[in-house]
Amino acid sequence: MYTSRIKSIAILSFALLCFGVKPAQAQDNNRFETSKQLEIFNALLKEVEMFYVDSVEVEKTVRRGINAMLKGLDPYTEYIPEEDMADFKFITTGEYGGIGAVIRQRDEGVVIVEPYEGMPAQLAGLKAGDIILSIDTIDVSTFTSDRVSELLKGVPNSKLTVKIQRPDEKKPRKIELSRKQIVVDQVTYYGVRGDHTGYIYLQGFTDKSAQEVKAAFEDLKQNYQIQSLVLDLRNNHGGILDAAVQIVNFFVPQGKEVLSTRGKIKQRDRIYRTPLTPLDTVMPIAILINGESASSAEIVCGALQDMDRGVLVGERSFGKGLVQSTRDLPYDGKLKVTMSKYYIPSGRCIQQMDYSHRNTDGSVTAIPDSLTSVFYTSNGRPVRDGGGIRPDFEVEEPSTPTMMYYLLNDYVLFDYVTEWARAHKTIPPAEEFVFPDKNYEAFKTYLRTKNFTYDRQSEKYLRNLKELAEIEGYMNEDPTIFSDLEAKLTPDLNKDLMRYKDQIKKLITLEIVKRYYYRKGELMASLKDDAVLEKALKVLADTQLYQKTLSAPQGN
Repeated sequence: MYTSRIKSIAILSFALLCFGVKPAQAQDNNRFETSKQLEIFNALLKEVEMFYVDSVEVEKTVRRGINAMLKGLDPYTEYIPEEDMADFKFITTGEYGGIGAVIRQRDEGVVIVEPYEGMPAQLAGLKAGDIILSIDTIDVSTFTSDRVSELLKGVPNSKLTVKIQRPDEKKPRKIELSRKQIVVDQVTYYGVRGDHTGYIYLQGFTDKSAQEVKAAFEDLKQNYQIQSLVLDLRNNHGGILDAAVQIVNFFVPQGKEVLSTRGKIKQRDRIYRTPLTPLDTVMPIAILINGESASSAEIVCGALQDMDRGVLVGERSFGKGLVQSTRDLPYDGKLKVTMSKYYIPSGRCIQQMDYSHRNTDGSVTAIPDSLTSVFYTSNGRPVRDGGGIRPDFEVEEPSTPTMMYYLLNDYVLFDYVTEWARAHKTIPPAEEFVFPDKNYEAFKTYLRTKNFTYDRQSEKYLRNLKELAEIEGYMNEDPTIFSDLEAKLTPDLNKDLMRYKDQIKKLITLEIVKRYYYRKGELMASLKDDAVLEKALKVLADTQLYQKTLSAPQGN
């Protein structure tokens, strides 16, 4: 207990000291305040551990304090203890030693929800829906998904035996397999769309992303003679900054400024320029973005927009203009800390949330459009800072009804597809498969047998409004004021299943395709009837429109 306490205090002390860097004239005062607060914390922790009525788990208590302290700064500054370093490494490299499968915890145990194509789990015959009962001699039927994940991971080429229960099979199966170095490709799919237009989907930025994009582009250019390119960064949450600089470098000349970073420590401010000879500086490019495109994805699309090197199509991006670095901590942990903001070539910072000025309740607000400033691209086109990157061609994607979240989170759709896949050995190619209407009727029946229920946000807001109206006395004047609206907002499963039929069918289609053709097939199927992609293809096919979009506005 005492060793754990000292370890926790040391970690917290180091984390606090990381925030103690101030301009020279304020350093003495800040050092005194830091020492004072650490002394108070150490004394408080000691007193609580000794005198609190129940036993105190010191490490967990201190961890809560660390997390609360960092949460008050921004969502990206976090403490990474030694036991979580493997997961952190996976985020930055896309690699780990294991069997290559996504697992989730459910009431009946830990379930395989997705085996990766070509990895040990898939090659050994494990399937989505399999419940993991034991790993080697260890019964894991009551374990959390984190503990099961730890047991599945290990040194490449080491062997393990997994006992699973497949739905609707009476006896468990034992499956032997060998771990390997799992490498998750960041370019999920690339190919040719329309007439001679290359398409590359990049899901994240790791230390191998740039090389994967380069290989895909060179293959498309050399072997398919593409004349234009679509780079899809939708739902790409970012990652390594250097990978973003490298990818921008593929399409702009050497020596161009991609971004600069500025923070409290001026000696760490940097300007990132393209270091190498590019692959192609003239091919028309369209970059697809949405509200989930963030961080390094925004660096790529923002820099290419500022340099007038490509057109942006889709929805406004997330708006993360902050840069994190890691600092070593005692006991092999790390602090991932926001150290600077980044500014793309026009000089703008696209950070949306203002974490430095919180409301009295601790909440943060987005920078309103009215307070953003105008900057200019290389050709003189006006662009704005704050609030993410705005596309040149805005295409609104359909909103997702609340019902869809319940279908996914309650696993009712997942379980239906598991049963469906067992009854269908093969399906047409990913881009051709369509979930039949007759099967949709069967799905509706399946939901009823499972007593599927869901809430709607509109109903919850109405309930809150009704409570407020009662408090303020409006209900006394007319008790029936909400009756008609309540009737309309009461969830009606049959009605909603027809209202959202097309969206639900597509959701089922993608889940089915993933069972047979994995992530690549799922993405290929998702591109059917994709309004954002279709708009990008039309813009690229219209040379006059493309060039006009990237030109300075007339009269400037």
